[in-house]
Amino acid sequence: MDVPYWLWVAFAVTVLVSLAVDLLAHREAHVIGFREAALWSGVWIGLAVLFGAVVFLVLGVTPGVEYTTAWLLEKSLSVDNLFVFALIFAYFKVPRAYQHRVLFFGVMGALVFRGVFLAAGLAVVSRFTAVLYGFAAVLFYSTYKIFREEEEFDPGRSFAVRLLRKVMPVREDYAGMRFFVREAGRRVATPLLVVVAAIEAADLIFAVDSVPAVLAVSDDPFIVYTSNAFAILGLRALYFLLAGLLDRFHYLGVGLALILSFIGVKLILQASHKLISADIPEVPSLVGLAVIVVVLTVSVVLSVVRPRSTD
Repeated sequence: MDVPYWLWVAFAVTVLVSLAVDLLAHREAHVIGFREAALWSGVWIGLAVLFGAVVFLVLGVTPGVEYTTAWLLEKSLSVDNLFVFALIFAYFKVPRAYQHRVLFFGVMGALVFRGVFLAAGLAVVSRFTAVLYGFAAVLFYSTYKIFREEEEFDPGRSFAVRLLRKVMPVREDYAGMRFFVREAGRRVATPLLVVVAAIEAADLIFAVDSVPAVLAVSDDPFIVYTSNAFAILGLRALYFLLAGLLDRFHYLGVGLALILSFIGVKLILQASHKLISADIPEVPSLVGLAVIVVVLTVSVVLSVVRPRSTD
C-alpha cells in the first residue's frame, strides 16, 4: 500500500507532541484519580479514532477497517498487560504517586521494541509465508494457557531485572521519582528503574502474542505499527481507570482466548490461501472486526451480569 510521506510525519508528530504534553502534565508526582484517568483515556481513544478517520479518508475503506480492527485487537490484548502491571507494582511496592512515571517510560520502550518486532515479523512473513502457521500455533498455545490460568511471569526473576542487578548496584529504598542517585561517590540505581525493567520485560512477553495477532489483520507496516502505537499510548490511562476493577471482568480472559483462537484460524486460512490454493477463503476484514467487537462486548456484559462469586 502506498502511504503518503506526510501521513507518516503526521503520525510521528502526533505521538511526540502527545507524549510531551502527557509528560508535562504529570511532571509532579501525584496519585492518578478516576476522573483524571477517565479524561486521559478519552484523549487517547479520541486521538486513535481521529487518526483512524484520517486513514479512512486518505487510504480508503479497507485500510481503515484494518487499522480499526488492529487497534481494537491490540487494545483488547492490552488488558492482560494491566493485570501484570498491577502484579509488578504490588511486588515491588511501588508508591501510587510514582506509578505513572514508570508506565510512561514503559510505554516509550514498548513503542521502540514493538516497532522492531513488527518490522522483523513483516520481513519474515514476506519471505516465508509458512511462518504464519507457526504464529497460529503460538496463538493457540496462548489460548491454552489462558484457559489453564497459567501464570509464568515472576517480576523479580525476569531477565531484564536480573541483568540490571548484575550491571549496577540497586539501593533498597525509593528516592522520589529518580532512577539514579549517587551514594559513596558511585551511581546507584533506585528500585524505580528496576520496576521499569520489569515492565519492559512484561511487554516483551506480551509481544509474543501481540505481533502474530496483528499480522493476521494486515501486512502493511503503516497499519500494524500505528494501530499498535495508539493502543500502547492509552495503556497508562486505562490502567488507572480500571485499577481495582480488573477482577470484576472475569469473563474477559475467556473472551481474549476466543479472540486469539479466531485470529489463529484466520492466520491458517491466510497462509493456506497463499501457499495451497486460492480457492481457500480468507476471513474478510469486516468479519474480523465484527467478531472482536461482539466477543469483547459479550465478555464485559457477562462479567457485569454474572459477577464472580465471593464464596
